[in-house]
Amino acid sequence: MSRLTIAIPTFRRPDDLKRAIGGVLKQVAEQAAREPSGGTVSDAEVLVIDNDAQCSGRKAALAAAADAGVAVRASADEPTAGDMNVRYVVEERPGVAAVRNRALDETTERDLLIFIDDDEEPEPGWLAALVGLQASTGCQAVAGPVIPVYEVEPEEWVRQGEFFVRKTWPTGTVRPVAASNCLLLDLGFVRRVGLRFDEAFGATGGEDTLFTRQLCAAGGVIRWCAEARVRDHVPASRLARPWILRRQRSHAATSVRVELALAGGG
Repeated sequence: MSRLTIAIPTFRRPDDLKRAIGGVLKQVAEQAAREPSGGTVSDAEVLVIDNDAQCSGRKAALAAAADAGVAVRASADEPTAGDMNVRYVVEERPGVAAVRNRALDETTERDLLIFIDDDEEPEPGWLAALVGLQASTGCQAVAGPVIPVYEVEPEEWVRQGEFFVRKTWPTGTVRPVAASNCLLLDLGFVRRVGLRFDEAFGATGGEDTLFTRQLCAAGGVIRWCAEARVRDHVPASRLARPWILRRQRSHAATSVRVELALAGGG
């Protein structure tokens, strides 16, 4: 059986974070009820990694855990009560890559690591689908669909442009790359080949693209799981033309940087 950590990186989005933690804890409880003994997961923890030195996510983590009747720990060394717990840590180095590396550092004794973003919410069956596909195939990573949920109705040009719509594939499809906002990793493989997130991409994103490309180059297999869906809550501010244009330019520039990094050019 596997020891599972579900990591939620966060930065100054306490309301979103509380919803994300609550959704994940519900799935962990359902998974435990489904597999009371002898299942694929022996114990599961939710790891909240706050990139705000002011600890703006702490109250949300405490509240979500309290709603689920779960204690919050500050260290992996603290004793646990039951097979489900929440751990809250602060990573003061700025950037999402540093936060993801902190997740790797905090899970050296764990078997599986799942990343989900703080503005996302898992759909029913998400956790069971991710761990089930990994267990049945032995792959080194599993990725799933991210479905946009808009705060306000988008303008027609936004819908036509499909700026927030991600592609999907049949379950089991081998993928050469994956995003980290719905991603399971086999930590034994990650440690064995020495994978880390490149912190040069911390301010721009793209660290997950580079990481998963490197995972495949090292012999790892990423499989798609169409049933492991999460909902991405898109605020009205992200539907504005300036925000979308900045995002598209950033994605294009980051794609070039990833190719250069893979080619050894920085």
